[in-house]
Amino acid sequence: MTASFQHRVVGFYDTHPINEDEIRAKLRARGVSPDAVTELEMSEFDQDHYGGVEAVEALADAAGVRAGQHVLDVCSGMGGPARWLAQRHGCRVTGIDFTPSRVAGAQRLTQWVRLDHLVDFVQGDATAMPLPAASFDVVISQEAWCHIPDKSALIAECARVLRPGGAIAFTDILCVGALSAADEAKLAAGMHMPRPMTLANYRALLVQHGFSIEYASDLSEVWKRILVDRLEMYRSLHDTTVAKFGQARFEEYDQAYAHFVGLFVQGFLGGYRVVARRAAGASDP
Repeated sequence: MTASFQHRVVGFYDTHPINEDEIRAKLRARGVSPDAVTELEMSEFDQDHYGGVEAVEALADAAGVRAGQHVLDVCSGMGGPARWLAQRHGCRVTGIDFTPSRVAGAQRLTQWVRLDHLVDFVQGDATAMPLPAASFDVVISQEAWCHIPDKSALIAECARVLRPGGAIAFTDILCVGALSAADEAKLAAGMHMPRPMTLANYRALLVQHGFSIEYASDLSEVWKRILVDRLEMYRSLHDTTVAKFGQARFEEYDQAYAHFVGLFVQGFLGGYRVVARRAAGASDP
């Protein structure tokens, strides 16, 4: 990523409506004891992706996640999926994210639910990960790679850090219709999504970097309903978002997100779950 684009993505997530303060406020409003909060209680508020913990479980099942494995969550955000996998499956999870505030928040929330012995977070670029080769059994990600311009470098890094035979399981926002140049420009400026990939693009890159594709599942119709509801959820956070980031940021995000949701509803954008596996006899890329 260029430095200017990286800066814009960091700013986008530094001022995101779902953040550490919002998660803590929701738990307080539920009357959860701050001295005894559990991951199950937190999971209602810390899953900043589509489909909640059911979607995390779908990825885990597809990838065959099990106790004792080391899982890497690429673009881990507030760390909700990482904590859930560790708690439910007994695996170790490392999250990597480019935004320092998300990494710090994820670390604090993980300590709060007493899972820091199983879950850790690293600040870094997903296209040049500060992680050793062949050190993970599974790579996951959820609706985050749309922010990364260089998908080839991203997939190459995922292949590098995976052990031979390891699985990659991810969901992402894809182009499924003919986007206009104006819509592409608005997505890039408002949602920081440069040129959404097609499923064919992803398939070709995965094969190029030594993966065999196990399946790709179309989630577009399910995501349409989720996104319409999600837009209203973000709007319901008006007061807390304005108090933290200002009215101008609320309006900017609302307009960008409404445009994004509209492209889903109109059938120009869609979502897929993709599962692929690195060859068992593969050497390090």
